[in-house]
Amino acid sequence: MASRRRLLRSLLPFALLTAGAAYAIASWNWCGRWETRPPALMLNTRAEGALKVGAARVPLQPPFPVVVAGYPPPRPEASQAAPAPHARAVVVQVGEVRVGLVSLELLSVTANLVEPLRLRGAELGINDVLVFATHTHSSLGGYDSRLVAQIAGTGRYRDDSLSAVSSAALEALRQAAATLTDATLEVGEAREPGFVYSRSGGEPPDGVLTRVVFRGASGPVAELLLLAAHPTLVPRQHASVDPDYPGRLSELREAGGGVVLVLQGAVGNASVAFNEGQGVERAAAFAQALSGLVDKAVPSAVPGPTRLALARAEVALPRPDSSRLVPALTRAAGDNFLCHSSARVAAVNALALGPLELLTLPGEPTMGAGQVLLQRTGATRVLGLSGDYIGYVDTPEQVAQKAGESKRQYFGPTLLERLGAAAQSASEAAGFTREP
Repeated sequence: MASRRRLLRSLLPFALLTAGAAYAIASWNWCGRWETRPPALMLNTRAEGALKVGAARVPLQPPFPVVVAGYPPPRPEASQAAPAPHARAVVVQVGEVRVGLVSLELLSVTANLVEPLRLRGAELGINDVLVFATHTHSSLGGYDSRLVAQIAGTGRYRDDSLSAVSSAALEALRQAAATLTDATLEVGEAREPGFVYSRSGGEPPDGVLTRVVFRGASGPVAELLLLAAHPTLVPRQHASVDPDYPGRLSELREAGGGVVLVLQGAVGNASVAFNEGQGVERAAAFAQALSGLVDKAVPSAVPGPTRLALARAEVALPRPDSSRLVPALTRAAGDNFLCHSSARVAAVNALALGPLELLTLPGEPTMGAGQVLLQRTGATRVLGLSGDYIGYVDTPEQVAQKAGESKRQYFGPTLLERLGAAAQSASEAAGFTREP
């Protein structure tokens, strides 16, 4: 026993030295120079005239067994899908301008999913493709190679997971582009604030559902349902990959014809307040309730000609800031970890479709952040989880107070200002007509 104590005492200085060296190395500024520059306009296309629309849906085929994404570890592995997640695509054409919208029943989308879709879209004559995640927290993971994503939500990266998602998305886009037909545009809106609540304070979610119908000669070709409510109804420990309420809502509405895409709005602090049933039964019941809300959003026809415009502005992101995520002692190491996995630029899109003027962001804006962007640009709606994933986006006031969803925000208090500058540039280029 005495010899063991002497050995431990002799090793203690070495252990302390090793720990100190590791701390010093981890605390070194590995981020390097973080670029700052104004927004750059990367895309600007517009047309006005007759509307054509094509749509398709394709099942995702997970490479079972596959990790269930959505929560920190430990994560369950699933060996089946019930119901199956899907990739859905709508291609909209006015004149010579074609825009693709792709919705994936996943937690998030990333650049390694989006870029191949844009390249494939170009081959199909599509000017650009906007890719969205429904943000379900019970679908397959493994498709994001970034370390912070693997740890925080999507699980260990696997080439076959990425390939499965990419294949379904590409096929849905191809089928949608091949089925273009004459269509008219209809828009409706309904509100049910009782369906949602703010899980973290700040500006409460408004419960607004916007319904966009593309109607062909024989009925609906496609619908877009825009709302904000976190799809976290399916239990964390679940043996099946599950699309949560967005997938169920799409399937319910598709029974009436057409392909239905569910797109998340300012979802950062929007949680579901609907409490009928538990787990998958709750997800199914909420989808039914939302379908009833869709019925109340009676769409009105938008007279032609149809306006279609898309502009994209890219802006440098502020340096990652882990001060709200980790203890002060490990702040430098936390910053280094985020720098290794974080994007250095973000793209904001401005899409004008008839009377709708939509902003799309690569993260989870809160309702407060969304309102700031609406006021700055005059947009109709803000859509999140598009094109990439940069985490939560909250207001500078919440960041300064370390409150709300800013406690999960990867970047510092200037994040919303940077994105707002890009949104303003894109919205002006797209010809948004509403006054900010």
